Amino acid sequence: MPGSYIWTRILLPFICHIINILLSWTGGWFSWTRQSDAMLRHVEKKILSCLKTAYKRFYVDIGSVVGQSDKIWTVSLNDESSRTPLVMLHGMGAGLALWCPNFDALAETRPVYAIDLLGFGRSSRPKFATEALKAEAQWVESVEEWRREVNLPQFILLGHSLGGYIATSYAMKYPERVRHLILADPWGFPERPAGAEKQQLPLWVRAIGTALQPLNPLWAVRAAGPAGRWLVSRTRPDISRKYNGYVNDADNVIPEYIYQCNSQTPSGESAFHSLMTGFGWAKNPMVKRIDKLSPALPITVLYGSRSWVDNSTGHVLSEHRPHSRTYVQVINGAGHHVYLDKPELFNKYVLEACSRADEYDPRTSTVVGGDTNKTEEHNS
Repeated sequence: MPGSYIWTRILLPFICHIINILLSWTGGWFSWTRQSDAMLRHVEKKILSCLKTAYKRFYVDIGSVVGQSDKIWTVSLNDESSRTPLVMLHGMGAGLALWCPNFDALAETRPVYAIDLLGFGRSSRPKFATEALKAEAQWVESVEEWRREVNLPQFILLGHSLGGYIATSYAMKYPERVRHLILADPWGFPERPAGAEKQQLPLWVRAIGTALQPLNPLWAVRAAGPAGRWLVSRTRPDISRKYNGYVNDADNVIPEYIYQCNSQTPSGESAFHSLMTGFGWAKNPMVKRIDKLSPALPITVLYGSRSWVDNSTGHVLSEHRPHSRTYVQVINGAGHHVYLDKPELFNKYVLEACSRADEYDPRTSTVVGGDTNKTEEHNS
């Protein structure tokens, strides 16, 4: 019997069947984790205790955007300042506390707000639509309802990775609210390469990949149960190490925080799964929709030279918006977590972008002075 027949007709359906059984054990699956709201609250507070700037933490009730009564967990700093606020959206599987290397510097001159995206961290975890554009729209509306409740007429919007994708979609729908768009190593911009699905991989690799496709990206963290924190620390020890200069006992606290953020119901993670086609690409890439961005909107793109994310975003934006302001900063030595890998440079460029926000009013679509389409590369 040919090997291909065995894989495609016998072993592959069997693996899929086993996975479906595992997915049906919802109650047992999550009781296996050591997820605790109290623990998440505790480790978040421990991380934020490194801040020198006074901050507030609170829930913002946004109503029934996705679920019956959705709430967005929020931290604010220097919110008495009259300058244009900066709003920060984290990436997939993260939480607002991971911005701790950036908060003090960014809040020195203006208000800063960071949120746990709906479906992540301490925010509500409703069931999102399974269709990509609908899930994307739900995230955009959750940010807009949050803005209304917090009463921010305009703001600077910064998004990392998935947060950059959501921030861009928000700027398309609500251009009058965004004074400057900052994209930190954004996910979901380029189209999936034509040859991505035709790689010459062994049949067994393709079979396992197909079998695991229904699972959310971080399913292994929950499947590990009590060993989830250990799995996080062993998989990415570099992330914890980079927080050592900020957070006491970072080698334990940071993996615990990431684990607690991702051991709950995978609401946002499932929505992200709906958006993606393969982990690195979006079903509805932004490159096909760049024309929906206001030509007057200034955009800053920050990405690390060592990032796994396709770094063509800045070039694509400049190419499609030749008469618009697009500032691209390549930070050498930084990876995907550019805000953490090189925080001083990241903070510097974000502050520069924030200062440009004072030159642009989206309500009048006027730009005062400055150059268009600028790319720079910086060594640390």
